[in-house]
Amino acid sequence: MDKTTVLVTGGTGYMASWLVKDLLELGHDVRVTVRNKKKVSKYQHLLDLAEEAEGQLSIYEADLLKKGSFNKAVQGSEYVFHTASPFFISGFKDPYKELVRPAKEGTINVINAVNEASSVKRVVLTSSAVAIFGDNCDLAGKIAFTERDWNKTSTVDHNPYSYSKTLAEREAWKMAHSQERWDLVTINPTLIVGPSLSKRTDSTSITMIRDLLTGQYKTGVPSLINGTVDVRDVAKAHILAAFTKQATGRYLLSGREASMLEMAQIIEKNFPNEHALPKREVPKAVIWAIAPKVGLTRTYVKRNVGHHTKFDHSKSVAELQLNYRSLETTLVDQKKQLEADQYL
Repeated sequence: MDKTTVLVTGGTGYMASWLVKDLLELGHDVRVTVRNKKKVSKYQHLLDLAEEAEGQLSIYEADLLKKGSFNKAVQGSEYVFHTASPFFISGFKDPYKELVRPAKEGTINVINAVNEASSVKRVVLTSSAVAIFGDNCDLAGKIAFTERDWNKTSTVDHNPYSYSKTLAEREAWKMAHSQERWDLVTINPTLIVGPSLSKRTDSTSITMIRDLLTGQYKTGVPSLINGTVDVRDVAKAHILAAFTKQATGRYLLSGREASMLEMAQIIEKNFPNEHALPKREVPKAVIWAIAPKVGLTRTYVKRNVGHHTKFDHSKSVAELQLNYRSLETTLVDQKKQLEADQYL
């Protein structure tokens, strides 16, 4: 691929940091947006990565809710990777203000900046599998979820994070279809797991694995199946989506489906007796009863716990030539990283 100038919004994030690393190692000039340039500690790991890579790193300040704040970073970029979006599934007070508004308006502000910049050829949007489905029970009548599916069951009150990602992606497609100069490709990963490059541990995905390893679920876990995908594979998919000329539309990413108990069993197999891991699944009736105390709604429990799910990743394999790491490799690498960084 030709070396060029690219922008990664929210470049300090869990997946975005791997994306920045890979782009720098490929020799691209990488621009990254952060909310506050003065907080160097938030992106010091990116500066360190840039010192060892062929590409050049530039830091820009931008805010999802501030109109025009992305214009300077976008001007001169050929590819824009829009990864910035709030990600948490509990602990919020106002789901519209904290999730929906920044996801949707942030996407609009970034794409408005793209429309002002004649340099941009393609936008790669980090969407999510939750823009494809709302709850596991939505699979009823299907063999597997595919890129053709859209989440039609989430609302600002039920699965607001999923709702925010769905609205943001729909808005992106609406804006993309209103012009002909640049094209849009979206990446729709399931649960992202794997080692982190930064010292942050506030990612929902990282927190889940860390809690699993530190005994938070030692008494048992719900029968909850997720699609899973390695963070490094998601980063690679973004690059393939940008630089594969024929890439088009949406790409659902999922390495394999696994329950929390299966993930615990994989860790136990590789690190026997090192962690207080769960050995059983808690009955759904018990999870339903305690749901409000553990940050879940009873509607979520009803529609997800105990329900099978399946994701078809064949498009990403056929069109992007993406090779998925095994879940075992992913969890082993993540456990070692958390241990090395003294988070366990």
